[in-house]
Amino acid sequence: MMIRMLAVVFSAALLSACLDDQAQQNSPPPPVEVVAITLKARDVPARFEFIGKTASSRKVEIRSRVEGFLEKRLYTEGAMVEAGQPMFQMDTKPFEARLQAMQAELAQQQARLENAQANLKRVRPLAKKNAVARKELDEALANYRSAAAAVEVAKANVTQAELNLGYTLIRTPVTGVSSYAVQQEGSYIGLGNSLLTYVAQLDPMWVEFSVSENQIFKMRKMRREGLLQAPADDVYKVEVILADGSTYAHKGKLTFADASLSEQTGTFLLRAEVPNPDKLLRPGQFVRAWIEGGVRPGAILVPQRAVQQRGEGSYVWVIRDDGSVEQRPVSTGVWDGKQWFINQGLKDGERIVLDGAQKLRPESKVKIVPAEVKNQPSAAGGS
Repeated sequence: MMIRMLAVVFSAALLSACLDDQAQQNSPPPPVEVVAITLKARDVPARFEFIGKTASSRKVEIRSRVEGFLEKRLYTEGAMVEAGQPMFQMDTKPFEARLQAMQAELAQQQARLENAQANLKRVRPLAKKNAVARKELDEALANYRSAAAAVEVAKANVTQAELNLGYTLIRTPVTGVSSYAVQQEGSYIGLGNSLLTYVAQLDPMWVEFSVSENQIFKMRKMRREGLLQAPADDVYKVEVILADGSTYAHKGKLTFADASLSEQTGTFLLRAEVPNPDKLLRPGQFVRAWIEGGVRPGAILVPQRAVQQRGEGSYVWVIRDDGSVEQRPVSTGVWDGKQWFINQGLKDGERIVLDGAQKLRPESKVKIVPAEVKNQPSAAGGS
């Protein structure tokens, strides 16, 4: 009897344990604790980054207009020069002699003109009285007109000689930084070697960069789909980032876009004009150019850590109203700081998982807990 009672007790205990295990297996798992954010659509300024290179807005070749010997260099190589400042001096002696000769020729022709004019005054009244032949009047008039023309030619020669003498002092037409001297003192300057140096204007400065054909098509598509709006005045601002990562103090504006595609590079050339009053920018510097002015209307921004990757692409965990989650494929756009623009897949007001997605599975229940999220983006508010 005792053995039977022990068997009954043992069987009851075993059955109770089995029922408890089955109850535990059938009960749902506890919700996963996550940190979530609620998305908020808003208009966001659009910025596009390009690698550019600075260039002088006006690079002038300093050349000699006359042939002769270079006598002196009047500037310091690499120094700033002001518009009108003398830079080179040619030997003036041959040009001074030429001017004196032309002035003497002018005086001679003026004397001929005075003589011809006096002769015409004598002949003209006599011809009216038929005291001289008509031929003499015609010759006197022709001599006067020939002498007058010779005077004009002599005046032009004097003017040209004065110009050539003035050209011996070579000045810069622009204010800018000078380059090295191509020719040295004592060199003979002719048509084949008339280049003496360069002067590059520094204010304003150009920033030139290229946009690929694919980028142009992508931007046009974004505008057609309403993901990008051009500025109302169609003026794009340009912010320059220097090689050390610092932001240049003055913003410029986009002033030129090439009409045709470069056959060598397959890109379009764009140019921005940037004020450079402090002469900090110099030609040939590599910089980053941020193009501003466009707007992304109703944009959705998502922190990078909320976007997961898989073979098919990017996705986020979206929290439904019943507290369960789903994997939502998203189409990501460009970066904006530590956030991603979401072109498709999310809408205003939805909640997504920011932290704690490692334990999630489709249809998992979640429990939203507060957390201190460092550098929380302004485009999303914690729930």
